[in-house]
Amino acid sequence: MDNNGFEEQRRKKFLLQSAVWYVFLIALSYLLPEVMLFYILCGAYDVSRNSNIDGRILYRYFFGNGVPTWALSPFNILMDIVTLPYINKKIYQLQDLPEECQAEINELLEVVKTEKVVDELASRAEKIRRSMIFFKWYGNNIDNFYNVPAFHKDYKYIRTIGVSVFNKKESTDEHFGPLRTTLRVLYNINDITSRDTYIKVRDVENHWCESKMFIFDDTLQHQSLNETDEPRYCLFVDIVRPSLFHFGMDLFVKFVAIIMQKMNHIFYSSWVPLK
Repeated sequence: MDNNGFEEQRRKKFLLQSAVWYVFLIALSYLLPEVMLFYILCGAYDVSRNSNIDGRILYRYFFGNGVPTWALSPFNILMDIVTLPYINKKIYQLQDLPEECQAEINELLEVVKTEKVVDELASRAEKIRRSMIFFKWYGNNIDNFYNVPAFHKDYKYIRTIGVSVFNKKESTDEHFGPLRTTLRVLYNINDITSRDTYIKVRDVENHWCESKMFIFDDTLQHQSLNETDEPRYCLFVDIVRPSLFHFGMDLFVKFVAIIMQKMNHIFYSSWVPLK
């Protein structure tokens, strides 16, 4: 399927998903108005965590691509509570994470530095606007044409490992991730010299030429941009959120994995999978 086909498929799936959600909300308003009020309050709190709130972001959250995040807002707020006293910093530095988690991430980076990731993916990705390859998805290993044994190890914190490739002049829309059971760790693999390739989260811009790593809560509105004439290869990692009860938090992630195994095509339908 070509890029236009994927975009059309993504649009149809999103419209169907939104229609189901709004039918549910209308029914909820009539049958259980107190529950509907609860959802509105959860959504209002959830979207308020973003910076520079305006009509555009409110529309995106309640009526646009933020609808899945609003639908999951009660669960996400619960995740913020059960991980206390680890307050959600929204944007993190590596040293903010537990030492064991830092060690796993650093181990992964050493693997990336020794593997020829860009060379292996370049020929398959060069004609695709936006592509993605997964090696691990919510703890489950995924076999691809490119085998990296270290990506299939059992980690305590790392649950998802992938690489996203943005071709030249390719950017995402502003969007929200669905769940706060994990944190997103990004690491730009290829060397970038231009400031025109970066990720924007809230009012923070991380330019890959200045900092190769960026860690954040991806339920915040964010946007990845590559406004250069060169491709951008980014390691894509999800880690279990730090908690006093790691075992319990990991159970939440495993529960989510059961659902997400069937739904990843919805959230990554704008990317062409490399297999």
